[in-house]
Amino acid sequence: MKPMYRSRSWRRKYVRTPGGRTVIHFERKKPKAAHCAICGKPLNGVPRGRPSELRKLPKTKKRPERPMPNLCPTCMRRVIKAQVRAAL
Repeated sequence: MKPMYRSRSWRRKYVRTPGGRTVIHFERKKPKAAHCAICGKPLNGVPRGRPSELRKLPKTKKRPERPMPNLCPTCMRRVIKAQVRAAL
């Protein structure tokens, strides 16, 4: 095993080969899910792939199609209501 693979930043995947041997494939771990900027709840509609995988996705698949994509829907509604009430 190469020294670079000894750290736990690489995920170890045990793969059975056609010859019957079990070998280890090393892959980078997936990042954590995106979280709401206010309440910290995980966001729906945001994939958790690596940047190289996300680059291949279209823009509409990378984040939700709503006014404030970095907030969960509950916090977004609360912020929009506060803005509207402040404008009145």
